[in-house]
Amino acid sequence: MKKGYVVIGASGGIGKASCDLLLKGGNQVVGAVRDIGAIAAGSKVDGVDYRSVDAEDWDSVDALFENLIAEEFPLGGVALCVGSILLKPAHLTRKEEFDAVISKNLSSAFATVRAGSKALSKTGGSIVLVSTAAAQHGLANHEAISAAKAGVEGLVRSAAATYARRQIRVNCVAPGLVRTRLSERITANPSSLEMSEKMHPLGRIGEAIEVASAVTWLLSSDQGWITGQTIGVDGGLSSLRV
Repeated sequence: MKKGYVVIGASGGIGKASCDLLLKGGNQVVGAVRDIGAIAAGSKVDGVDYRSVDAEDWDSVDALFENLIAEEFPLGGVALCVGSILLKPAHLTRKEEFDAVISKNLSSAFATVRAGSKALSKTGGSIVLVSTAAAQHGLANHEAISAAKAGVEGLVRSAAATYARRQIRVNCVAPGLVRTRLSERITANPSSLEMSEKMHPLGRIGEAIEVASAVTWLLSSDQGWITGQTIGVDGGLSSLRV
């Protein structure tokens, strides 16, 4: 039987690339998106079975996995590829902006671990979240997103310890700046793009497929002895000085 994987945030750059790689590996793929209307509700597009979910709503995430269990979907793992970018110093950040960053990045991660661990409790499997290099390497004007993603990394370590006895692995990847729709405001500006490229020791920003490759690698049962880890996919940003 083919293994089944859920990618939450499947319409984003990293999420879409993750779906593509999983499909190429011969897996069943459910892509969870907020705006199902833009895709065609309940239909398969390019082999992905799209479902509607609000990743920030715990009940919505719970319902997604409950439905998959009822359908006897052969769940092997779940990846959360939902996130946001807010570049502001703390003193200019409004409370509603901070709350939105926490909800989008940390609350969605907790909801995914909460529901995913229940769904995988009998079979084991893999949960993969997405952090950022900014959670490990101090970058100006990244206070809100760094706080949220540092919380994600702490969640990964604790959940990995909690669910190890059930053979559920929990890991995350931490990208640098990646070329996606989310980052267009930065990458579309030549001077901002040049500055960002110079920040990364490899001299360029990342591509979605490079992060997705790490996500799907961690999802695979071939990596059955890796848990509680944050893997940098960041062109050396978080660990190198050149």
